[in-house]
Amino acid sequence: MTTIRVLLADDQELIRQGLRKMLEIEDGIEVVGEAADGEQALEVVEACDPHVALVDARMPRMDGVELIARLSARHPGVAAIVLSTFDEDDYIFGALRAGAVGYLLKVCTPEELVDAIHRAGRGETVLAPPVAERLVAEIRRTPPTPSPSPHQEGVSAREAEVADLVAAGSSNREIAARLLITEGTVKNHVTSLLRKYGLRDRTRLALHLRTTTPATDHDNPL
Repeated sequence: MTTIRVLLADDQELIRQGLRKMLEIEDGIEVVGEAADGEQALEVVEACDPHVALVDARMPRMDGVELIARLSARHPGVAAIVLSTFDEDDYIFGALRAGAVGYLLKVCTPEELVDAIHRAGRGETVLAPPVAERLVAEIRRTPPTPSPSPHQEGVSAREAEVADLVAAGSSNREIAARLLITEGTVKNHVTSLLRKYGLRDRTRLALHLRTTTPATDHDNPL
């Protein structure tokens, strides 16, 4: 099993220490760096090459949203998860638009956080239930815009099935079980969909598909 390298970015040292102690006892996870603000986090990323960054929304010098935007541009291989006490729309939607693969609240359980890190390491989207509810509500308030059909995009029938399930919030494992294919095959289809739709990450793909594709029987809450 590949060990997931994690960066902790939070301006409160006590929070960072608590997270480190909690994660150090988990198999398959290694905390490789810490940062007290966004600017320091960028420096640490260069030195430690993490797979996942746990990012606080509010930090001095550079907040979490700006940090995630810069990580997306400079280090697209780093999966950023916001871990915050704030569930305000500006932070949630700002972080997701900037490229975050997840948004969790600090009231989550250790088990939920560990699961989120593993899922983010596999390229999946992870959202706290209250965040997912607000995201779905926002999507429903937004009028759908015309989008090319899957055939115009060159999307295969199997890719269209995967796209439906990504839009419904299913994980790679759930999609693989539903379609009776391997998780590796699902990941390949998702990568192909990202390329064909011209998108950078799975979160943007799910948002794009939900706002441009009619609901199907695959749909379920994120």
